[in-house]
Order: sequence, then structure tokens, then C-alpha cells
Amino acid sequence: MSKKILIDLAKFRDPVDGKYSFGDCIYNFHQDNIGMKAIVEKAMMLFTCRRCEDAPCIEVCPEDALEKDDDGFITRATNLCVGCQSCVAICPFGTIMNEVFTYKTSVCDLCDLDDNTETLRCMETAPKGAIEIVEMEMSEEENIYALSDLVLVKELRWEDFEKDE
Repeated sequence: MSKKILIDLAKFRDPVDGKYSFGDCIYNFHQDNIGMKAIVEKAMMLFTCRRCEDAPCIEVCPEDALEKDDDGFITRATNLCVGCQSCVAICPFGTIMNEVFTYKTSVCDLCDLDDNTETLRCMETAPKGAIEIVEMEMSEEENIYALSDLVLVKELRWEDFEKDE
């Protein structure tokens, strides 16, 4: 079993002030990069977003930077997004967060994660337990879902709450 990065979305947000912290990054192409933010954005849109039928975030975007794919997932074209935060203001469920959904896009290259990787800079500087290197697979029972071949996300999906009703 190969190593993967496990991110726990709930742990990125400070429970006291509600602000997000993503940790420092060593991405080579620019110093202000916070690569984990790009992964968190994608994870939130896949697992936390409620995929509203009428999607007010899409309707309010002045630059048509948001679109819904065939499966109902909303994606953002960062080359079109101007960072106006209209989508943040109109989201009825608070899924789109100011700190996560910004016009400036960061990139995570997963630091060439391999079986010898023990730690990453973002792991050391992000909130404790938000980012871990694990050897495991997706586990719906533990609310752990695959974002990609190398990234797992721990999140309580909104669909799971509907199943209990």
C-alpha cells in the first residue's frame, strides 16, 4: 500500500476565531504559494458543497467563473475569477469560504510524495492533525474519501446527513 496525504477539513478552521490556516508550503515556483489551499478548495466543492439545484453562486458570478459539471459538482475557472466574493456572500450554506475561495490560485505538487516521505512542510505548520501521511484507503465508515490517487479527505459529507433522516 502506498503512502497518501490525508487532510481533515474540520481541523483547518480555528474553532475560536473561525479563521483558516493552511500551513506553509515549499512550492518552488512562487514564495507566497499555499498549495494546500487548492486541495482544500477542491475537497470542499466535492464533499461539503450541497450542489444546490439552482446554484445561486453560479448565477451571481459576474465573470461566469463557476460552473456545474454533469454530476452536479461546482468548479471554478481561476483564470476568470476576479475575487469579488459574490459567491461567498450568496451561498446559503456557507460552503464557499473567503479564506479558501480566493482569486489567487495556489498549486500543490504533493512534494513528490513517495513511500520514503515522512513529513511535509505543510504538515509541520498547519493546525495539528489537519494534514497527515498515511497508508490507508478510502473508508466511508470513517468519513474518509478519495480526492485523488494520492489524497484522502476526512469530511462529514452533507449527503450522509440526508441518509439518516
